[in-house]
Amino acid sequence: MLNDLNMWNKIGRIVSQLATTLNIDIEKALDIFYTSDTCRKLHDKETGLYLLADACIVDDIIKELNKSK
Repeated sequence: MLNDLNMWNKIGRIVSQLATTLNIDIEKALDIFYTSDTCRKLHDKETGLYLLADACIVDDIIKELNKSK
């Protein structure tokens, strides 16, 4: 499992990439991230999601957004 500092850095990279990919501001990207099921899974060490590349996690969040539309 990532320590807290590494997890915060990973979340920062994911949120930044999400904002860039969706062409939205960082606050909206933070809201999307923290209300996503992907965020919950990222913090659950049993899923191992934290081991995936940031881009893969961003893709998961976008897929989750598309399903909710």
